[in-house]
Amino acid sequence: MTLDINTTLLLVLFFFIYGIFLFFDVFQRNEKYRYLAYLVALLPTNYMWGIGFDVILVYAILFGLWIICILRDIIFVYRKTKEYNDIFLFLILGVLIQIIIAAVLPGIITDLTNPSLNPIAMFWYFYLPDIYSPIADPTYVLVYRILLTFLIILITGPLLLDIKGEEIIFPVLLVIVAIFILPFILLSYIWLPNAIFVLTLLFCVVLFVILLIITRSGKELRK
Repeated sequence: MTLDINTTLLLVLFFFIYGIFLFFDVFQRNEKYRYLAYLVALLPTNYMWGIGFDVILVYAILFGLWIICILRDIIFVYRKTKEYNDIFLFLILGVLIQIIIAAVLPGIITDLTNPSLNPIAMFWYFYLPDIYSPIADPTYVLVYRILLTFLIILITGPLLLDIKGEEIIFPVLLVIVAIFILPFILLSYIWLPNAIFVLTLLFCVVLFVILLIITRSGKELRK
């Protein structure tokens, strides 16, 4: 699609603002505003959606921007402080805000809801990418799947490292597994929708076994 000069400049400006918060530590202000990059990433991507970019491509770019944020924080923050709370908090906040936008933006720009023009589907009140739409671009779908899978792995990995060796009772382990049911359902849906239940159950069992291995109950016999 062809963009006019104003649209292009505004899009570049949104990406530039994202870059400011992505590299906020360069300013050496000793403040935690770096985490706002997770939220500012919503500006360029939803603007792209609003002006008519393919919704699957838009979400793939959003996943990519979040992945860059997480990699930054794993390398420059988590490795030094071993603190994962702020990373997880701002990512979840970004996801929640995006879900709200997915309900509001198509109501404002009604052309976005046309399934014959956009690979989009309505889930309850939210308009989300439909990767199984007949008009979905296979390349965009593949990139979407890969980036979303990598994003979920990046979320899970540091969290497991954060609780490794901690004393966690059995019921809490079940709660942790329950928290990841939704990401596992999503992961199963984008790869094998016909086996979504079995795959989700498999992911949950594997995560549960990993948690049993890396955590302690606090009741182990001491020699």
